[in-house]
Amino acid sequence: AAQYGIMPVAGWGISILFDLPKEIALGLIMVSCCPGGTASNVVVYLAKGGVALSVALTLVSTFLAVFLTPSLVLLFAGQYVPVDPWGLFRSVVVIVLFPLIVGLVWNRFFSQSARKISSFSPIISVLFILLIVGYVISAKNDLILQHWGKLLLSVSCLHLLGFSSGYFLAKLFGVEELVRRTISIEVGMQNSGLGMALTSKHFSQFPLAPAPCAISAVFHCIMGSILACRWGQKKI
Repeated sequence: AAQYGIMPVAGWGISILFDLPKEIALGLIMVSCCPGGTASNVVVYLAKGGVALSVALTLVSTFLAVFLTPSLVLLFAGQYVPVDPWGLFRSVVVIVLFPLIVGLVWNRFFSQSARKISSFSPIISVLFILLIVGYVISAKNDLILQHWGKLLLSVSCLHLLGFSSGYFLAKLFGVEELVRRTISIEVGMQNSGLGMALTSKHFSQFPLAPAPCAISAVFHCIMGSILACRWGQKKI
């Protein structure tokens, strides 16, 4: 509920509150409608949260993204630009669902080779994300510098709302501290790589649209790392 309820509404609300240009609003809404990022699992581990719960939440939100991400982007970004939900649906299936199913099946039937590949695949995935982020920022450098204030403010507010609302919503329901930390990080950290891929492919006519997603990839990792350092030093 927090992942697909709070975050998309927050992205849409921030876009209106700060009167963002439609390209920035589109990118911000796109990243807010994405599932939880896999980097959250590492941050939860460092923050002494529930790693098994974190992995499960990421898995569930990723499966739900196939239907919810296109629908939510249509709902919240459709007022800014024309949205093709079926095109987004097909892209999410190819980018997210298909590799996820392949990985699950591979791990189930070829566990030995899966363990070998898993020893170096996280580094490769991190390098690819860094390359994508670097490309987006360098290619849109002039545009980003023109709007850097609104970009940084809107993205930072989005993730601050995600981390804080996830924690306090869990606290409201009376769950233990370990679960609060886990939900906070899961809600606060988005799959920004997916957001960049979708905006770049389906909204290429808006060159600034991928920028909030690229900046998001940096911001949520910094914020998550700060929380991990703070929480990792405290006993639950």
